[in-house]
Amino acid sequence: ACESAFLAIMDEQALMGLNPNADACYRQRALVYFEQLKESLDGWEVCAGALVKGLYSDDHVKFFCFQVLEHQIKFRHGSLTGAQQQLIRETLMKWLQSQLMNIQPEKPFIRNKAAQVLALTFVTEYLTHWPKFFFDILALVGLNPNGVDIYLRTLMAIDGEVVDRDIMHGPEATRRNTLIKDNMREQCIPALVESWFQILQTYQHTHSELTCQCLEVVGAYVSWIDLNLIANDRFVNVLLSHMSMEELREEACDCLFEIVNKGMDPVDKTKLVESLSRVLQSAGFFNVQQEEDVDFLAKFSRLVNGMGQSLVLSWMKLGKTGDGKVATETLGSLEAKVPLMLQLLIHEDDDISANIVGFCYDYLQVLKQLPALSDQQKSNIEAIMLAVMNKLKYDDEYNFENEGEDEAMFVEYRKQLKMLLDRLAQVSPELLLESVHRVFNNTMQNWHAVAFMEVEVAIRLLYMLGEALPASHGAHFSGDAAKASTLQAMMRTLISCSVSEYQHSSVSLEFFETVVRYDKFFLVEPQHIPNVLMAFLDHRGLRHSSPKVRSRVAYLFSRFIKTLHKHMNEFIEDILSRIQDLLELAPPENGFPALLSSDDQLFMFETAGVLIVSGESPAERKQALMRSLLSPLMDAFRVLLAKLAQETDEERQTVLADCLSHAVGFASRTSKAFSNKQTVKHCGCSEVYLDCLQTFLPALSCPVQRGVLRSAVRSFLHRMIICLEEEVLPFIPAASQHMLKDCEPKDLQEFIPLISQITAKFKNQVSPFLQEIFMPLVMAIFEVLSRPAEENDQTAALEKQMLRRSYFSFIQTIASSGMNEVMARQGAENIERVLFTIIQGAVDFPDPVAQKTCFIILSRLVELWGGKDGLVGFPDFIYKHIVPACFMAPLKLTFDLSDAQSVLTLSECTLTLHMIHLKRGPECVQFLQEYLPSLHVSPEITQELCQVLQQPDVKVLKNYMKAFFQQAKL
Repeated sequence: ACESAFLAIMDEQALMGLNPNADACYRQRALVYFEQLKESLDGWEVCAGALVKGLYSDDHVKFFCFQVLEHQIKFRHGSLTGAQQQLIRETLMKWLQSQLMNIQPEKPFIRNKAAQVLALTFVTEYLTHWPKFFFDILALVGLNPNGVDIYLRTLMAIDGEVVDRDIMHGPEATRRNTLIKDNMREQCIPALVESWFQILQTYQHTHSELTCQCLEVVGAYVSWIDLNLIANDRFVNVLLSHMSMEELREEACDCLFEIVNKGMDPVDKTKLVESLSRVLQSAGFFNVQQEEDVDFLAKFSRLVNGMGQSLVLSWMKLGKTGDGKVATETLGSLEAKVPLMLQLLIHEDDDISANIVGFCYDYLQVLKQLPALSDQQKSNIEAIMLAVMNKLKYDDEYNFENEGEDEAMFVEYRKQLKMLLDRLAQVSPELLLESVHRVFNNTMQNWHAVAFMEVEVAIRLLYMLGEALPASHGAHFSGDAAKASTLQAMMRTLISCSVSEYQHSSVSLEFFETVVRYDKFFLVEPQHIPNVLMAFLDHRGLRHSSPKVRSRVAYLFSRFIKTLHKHMNEFIEDILSRIQDLLELAPPENGFPALLSSDDQLFMFETAGVLIVSGESPAERKQALMRSLLSPLMDAFRVLLAKLAQETDEERQTVLADCLSHAVGFASRTSKAFSNKQTVKHCGCSEVYLDCLQTFLPALSCPVQRGVLRSAVRSFLHRMIICLEEEVLPFIPAASQHMLKDCEPKDLQEFIPLISQITAKFKNQVSPFLQEIFMPLVMAIFEVLSRPAEENDQTAALEKQMLRRSYFSFIQTIASSGMNEVMARQGAENIERVLFTIIQGAVDFPDPVAQKTCFIILSRLVELWGGKDGLVGFPDFIYKHIVPACFMAPLKLTFDLSDAQSVLTLSECTLTLHMIHLKRGPECVQFLQEYLPSLHVSPEITQELCQVLQQPDVKVLKNYMKAFFQQAKL
């Protein structure tokens, strides 16, 4: 009867919703029920009873009960009575006892959750109510496999709560964890280690899963317990026997790795590594070639890497303490591991090789520090070099057209090898240069008959020398004569041996990457330019069958031309005619894929612009070439814009708008060849860009696809302000009018920098225009900011925050450009509105970036309008609003004085106060003496603050104000 009454307490229908396949309404009910049980004072007792009595067979319900218990222990433990805390302990022990009888153990996710709850209970009670936690559990479970499983999972969960360095803890939790570890070392670690030994011995042949779990526990705990408990004959012999058992060897390797990795005295560490090394070697583990299990070898490689890096660390520490004899012995031990390291580095499996790279890198660092190298060390360097050159090669399986996870892993591995190559260059640059030269020449002489991966890696090595043997600003062909002549010889070979004809995309890419990396070579030997230009322009480059190659070559070609534009004069018109079809706007109705994407075409237009501008032909010819480049874009733009205005299908509208946007983007990109108005005028190109402007501006009044079109035209205007300067000004008012119609936050946010650019550049020239547009722009911003948005709509909130920042930046530009009359002429009511938004920005919104800008504005306005002949009524505003803002903003709870941005805001806030004092003098001090008491500031502190404010050093004031607010917030 009692049990049925108890059952009635659990909401059966809600429990049905715990099943992941249940209907949404049941799942919702289960969520609500979970919250109720968590919040109710005795709901957890219902769950505790259900677990102990085994009332439910459904795994999801069991998991649910543990979750409710977990919540109690985590968040409510302190408010439970002694009897309730005892009930939790009993519940867990009774549940654990019931597991010993189960023929079938619980599902792993339930065992993990139980272990987590046991670990939380341990962390909460071990130092106070349950010091015998481990002894109670060990006494209960003995060597019962189900019990041992929960015990080991609990130990791993405790490691996660108390030890794991990857988990951040607050100071209180860190202090508690240190106490727990100290107590465990004193009271129970020897007993735990003994239990691990018994588990390993008992189950090593019969229960590999438990043995592996136990090895994982040993590995986790060894970092902070007495190593002698583990690093002894009895334990190490068991671990070594596991190294010969297939199911256990990987976990045993990881365990040995953790033992080797333990921080300790360098002499002891060397002894430990050496004894382990001897045992492993005599057991035959160093014969890497005879081992077929690559997963085990990857673990073994990691272990050897740990051993090697430990010896390097010991050697460095001993070198610092001046213990020469032991340091020499350690170096000997280190050298003895190099043959094994090389076997692993050269292994055909990349994971095995990657795991030893750390040791290899550190070994080279050791060699770099030695005064002289022995013959053996030199041959080790050479062996590492050959290994790296070999391992850099792609294998047959690499999929170049569809790169997946395996390919990404190889790219990462190649980066590690590059680090080794760079380190080799530091240790022995001559040897590296000589080795690469040899491999490169041998391959290039015979490239027709060599596999692609050999050819690719030979060119790749030449490319990598550019970073491995650094030169300032890429000046590889001057300075060190031996290096310059070797590199020059290799570049000559690369271009003259026709390897660019090799039919593999990886070789093609590597060829062009290398040509561009060493583009300064062509300044020294310009006779090779025509050959390389042809390679760029024909089937080897821009017309290659692979889109990936074409795309990359478009970018590389633009870089090549930019560097060598002075040498291009005789080829300009030839190049332009050869790339003409790549400069066409891909029409939206064309079903054929274009050779280049629109992003790639941007580089082509930029290249065309650079060629035209940097040529030596007269201005008329340059103008004609630029017009023939831009006219097709303008013609296409007019046709497409007319189509868009009539198009009703939304998908077609998007396609047309994108095409229009590309046309504007391409025109914009050609102007990158000009640095300022002078060069545009000098080339006679002003007129053609003004024509572009007149062609593109009508897009602003297009009623559809506004966002895309406005964005494109706005970017073009930014460029034209640089290239055409005041010639743009007549177009700005109409353009601005269109851009302020029906605005979205993003539109406005992008429009404001345009107006700010115009303000900063033309200042008084645009004053009448700014006076006219100022309030419409401000009103448009206010309107967008006041639009209601969903409470948890993060995107809308972020958009508004960014718009607010843009608005304040705009006001800052006007104030700091000496354009204050623009604001002063907006009428008293409007000025007041704007000023209030700045006060609001400084105080009310917890956004330190915007707040900082607002204080910069306020400080500037005080400087401009706060004196005797300033704006009428402004001094009154200073005392009513600006001074209070300087105190209210930093006093806000959201104002975090430990945040770097907030500290910068406080600095500007202090400068504002300083400026007010400069402008208003004793009157400001008198006001503060009356105002500060209203903030409950004592008379002494008020007096002190006023004195600091009156002395001239702003730095002293800044430090004082920071301390003032820190004290005020305590």
